Amino acid sequence: MKKNIVFGVLSAAALSIATFTIAVPAPAQVFGNHNSNAPVNFNAGRIEVQDRADRVVLSGAVRVEQAGLVLNAARMTVAYSNSGGIDVNRIDASGGVTIQKSGDTARGDVAIYDLNRRLITLVGGVTLKQGNGNSLSGGRVIIDLNSGRSTIDGRSSGTSNPGTAGSDGRVSGTFSVPQRK
Repeated sequence: MKKNIVFGVLSAAALSIATFTIAVPAPAQVFGNHNSNAPVNFNAGRIEVQDRADRVVLSGAVRVEQAGLVLNAARMTVAYSNSGGIDVNRIDASGGVTIQKSGDTARGDVAIYDLNRRLITLVGGVTLKQGNGNSLSGGRVIIDLNSGRSTIDGRSSGTSNPGTAGSDGRVSGTFSVPQRK
């Protein structure tokens, strides 16, 4: 009986962390309420405009910023529509992807930022870190910029392949506990 109670408490804590909605005064919702309509600024070593395909390929230590959200990667492809003005729809990033906002960081091998759906998906060797010391590792994370909710799982896709090398396909993490008297 005691074992089941402990497991229940740990499961509840793991669920709280896995969705990054921890009930402590921390920037848990920092990715939420992001303004995906804000201008997208970029900096790269090289840019290739593919006008007929409505895309831009950026390479060489690429940095993209939008309303306090910073996305870094070795390479990014920006898809846009051009109907009277440039409207960025999607950013695909690869090569050491890092996303930061207000002290929180998400890392992975590949990322897709769907500006229309306001979702960022990171795949491969994913880690999430909050400024307060909480951290999670897994194979894939989906960050909902509307709600600020991040869902992480241990697999990099819907297949049976583990998300990271040496992984058993599970999510792992560490969370800080406030000191009690």
